[in-house]
Amino acid sequence: MEWDDSAQLREFRDQARTWLEENRPTDGRPEDPVQSRAYDSAWMRAMYDGGWAGVDWEPEYGGLGLSLVEQVIWNEELVRTGAPGYRCFSVAFSHAGPTIILRGREEQKEFYLPRILRGETPWCQGFSEPSAGSDLAAIQMRGVVDGDELVVTGQKVWTSYANQADFCELLVRTDPDAEPHRGLTWIAMDMHLAGIDVRPIPQINGSAEFCEVFYDDVRVSLSAVVEGVNHGWSVAMATLAAERGPGFLDRRLKQIADLDDLIELARSKGMMADDAFADRVADLRAATAAVRSMAYYQVSATEKGKTPGFEASGIRAYFVQLEQLVSQFALDVLGQDALATNSWTTRWLSTFAAPIAGGTKDILKNVVGERVLGLPR
Repeated sequence: MEWDDSAQLREFRDQARTWLEENRPTDGRPEDPVQSRAYDSAWMRAMYDGGWAGVDWEPEYGGLGLSLVEQVIWNEELVRTGAPGYRCFSVAFSHAGPTIILRGREEQKEFYLPRILRGETPWCQGFSEPSAGSDLAAIQMRGVVDGDELVVTGQKVWTSYANQADFCELLVRTDPDAEPHRGLTWIAMDMHLAGIDVRPIPQINGSAEFCEVFYDDVRVSLSAVVEGVNHGWSVAMATLAAERGPGFLDRRLKQIADLDDLIELARSKGMMADDAFADRVADLRAATAAVRSMAYYQVSATEKGKTPGFEASGIRAYFVQLEQLVSQFALDVLGQDALATNSWTTRWLSTFAAPIAGGTKDILKNVVGERVLGLPR
């Protein structure tokens, strides 16, 4: 689907494509966390200085103030030209920032949003705990109000980019006597405060972007709380709606672009002559096209003012399973070349975590079954 239904949008696409082709980094992203943060920060800053940061964010916060449709076009060209994604800024740009836009106070918007777009402050997400992952209502990490501060104590785990982040969208329990879905508080936590210990977790893909984070009587100002103490559940739902919805459109667009490249490689190797292989290709191509169409549906609904609903859970559950199939297909096409240093090998190893991250696929399917289809618990 193309969004070029007006001369204005076609002109925007041409300008975006030209700028990306002329300005995208051509050197690879470093593996070292300090160097990779600097790389991501420089790319974010380049987009900001070039006038392309936050296409649909308001100008007073550093954005362009354009429509979500133009943000989609930007993402399409980002993928088409092979430009880097947002990487350690993905949490900040894709759901922390949108959450603050929707739920934050004006002074919070003025402080956090421009710093994200200028590439100054990566964020991480502090939701999951050792005994509370997809079931956020089971969170036990404590936050105790003490004057004009919260004293935070506990542990989070699987916190992506915590070793690179300046802030964390942190969910804590501030009323232990309330019902599970109540008594939670969403904090824009400064990750440089005393009492925070970040421990990276090495993964089978060679990276260590997931981390354990320990909070030992960390004192944070109540001014960092978004939408008030004990009102964090609805804020967290806004965060997850962004995370599971249009926020990761670039990943879905990249999936179909990558598959098309793999199909061309398979054709050059003569693999398409095998009928069973060709059927497999057709199934994957149809599935990735369906994911892209569903992503556009979400964007269209959001553009009309509809908040992403429970259908986002179904789309994400489908997408993460498809990631595994596409990655396995890539290794089959590459053959022994996959044993060399190759991004597809890393991506295939990364897909083992995909059906767990952001809510397990099984929990997401339960959400669809119960809240969309009306099935019994």
